[in-house]
Amino acid sequence: MKIIQKNKKAYFDYEVLDEYKAGIMLTGPEIKSIRGGNVNLKGGYISIQNGEAFLKNVNISRYKHDSSDDYESFRSRKLLLKESELHKINNHLNTQGVTVVPLAIGLEGKYAKVQIGIARGKKKHDKRHSIKDREVKRQMDRITKNF
Repeated sequence: MKIIQKNKKAYFDYEVLDEYKAGIMLTGPEIKSIRGGNVNLKGGYISIQNGEAFLKNVNISRYKHDSSDDYESFRSRKLLLKESELHKINNHLNTQGVTVVPLAIGLEGKYAKVQIGIARGKKKHDKRHSIKDREVKRQMDRITKNF
């Protein structure tokens, strides 16, 4: 999958327990906009209603050559998952403190796919630990670059 946009904030705020890949039902201008990179996953989440998964609160900007008047950039989009995957996700959601978030969006052939993750929220000290690890990695990269 060629990744178009990654949700870095989700990796910082959540501990990812499991990952799935799902297709998205889009209109023509929306897929063209995604190919152009005009998508923002920050703040997005997945909800399950009546046995179907929906991607909510994800901004896919209007395609610049689209002439339709009734475009809604934050609309709910249906995710295409197998029934067994939906059951697994639904079972995870029954646990307290677990949510489903979009981790990345990309293209696989001519289709747009979303990588979704079952995640548990990090505590403040966990976030500090990941910041510290990131700083140590940067310092190591600087040292190795100089030699």
